[in-house]
Amino acid sequence: MADLTQQEWKAKLEADNNALVLDVRTPEEVAQGIIPNAIHIDIFKGQGFIDEVQQLDKTKSYFIYCKAGARSGQACAVMNQLGFNKTYNLLGGFNEWQGEVSSL
Repeated sequence: MADLTQQEWKAKLEADNNALVLDVRTPEEVAQGIIPNAIHIDIFKGQGFIDEVQQLDKTKSYFIYCKAGARSGQACAVMNQLGFNKTYNLLGGFNEWQGEVSSL
């Protein structure tokens, strides 16, 4: 797991053609907007979060964000324990995101 600033996170994401963006916020938070092409899996689902994450491809890089950066850090730690080797946490989360935003 690596904690990256928005600039580092975006640059690394754009340079990685084997990457997925993962949004771990609540559905209510996602309704306010989402980073384009992100997969949404709510970390508050508990075991449901783990079950859904385990279905993801462990060979990919995961760029993970939440509202402020704390839950995405937890998600990175959980995913690392499950065998995911490339997880990147967006410091400041969606609150500080200055890139493109879309709606679901």
